[in-house]
Amino acid sequence: MKCLYLIILVCVTLTSAKKYNDEEKPAWAKKDIRDFSDADMERLFDQWEEDEDPLPEDELPEHLRKPPSLDLTKLDMSNPESVLQATKKGQTVMMFVTVANKPTRHRTEELTKIWQSGLWSAHIQAERYLIDDDRAIFMFKDGSQAWTAKEYLTDQDELKDVQLESQTYPGKKPDVKNKSVRDEL
Repeated sequence: MKCLYLIILVCVTLTSAKKYNDEEKPAWAKKDIRDFSDADMERLFDQWEEDEDPLPEDELPEHLRKPPSLDLTKLDMSNPESVLQATKKGQTVMMFVTVANKPTRHRTEELTKIWQSGLWSAHIQAERYLIDDDRAIFMFKDGSQAWTAKEYLTDQDELKDVQLESQTYPGKKPDVKNKSVRDEL
């Protein structure tokens, strides 16, 4: 019985497989694969992908996702920060953070790590990248969280300023030395 199923499966597979004759193939498909141009490779990829199921919305790259719906009647238009926060929901946003008092790279690393931990404790997902001895980038996958993070960061000791969406916000305590972090000799 199993042998009969196997024979039927093989027969169906062989009869349903489509093979072009050389006369039926398009000109680009007759070339040797080593001679394919970028356009030919793109056509081959499109042909490969044509029978695939579309990706779910959450697996699409950010630029192909539909933006979240925005109800403008519920926004406070007198507060531009709240409007920006609402429009950046679900989008990636970067924030530039500058540490005060000319710190070493090691001290900047430690301070920004503490600040990132504080953000994570408040359920704000932020990735941190050092770009200079006294500067770092905080990247937020959900851009609406960046404004809450800005409020938290500007209250921190030794923060010179935060740049978010072309606006610079100074730190409230840039000259206060953070006692919990020690400089190495």
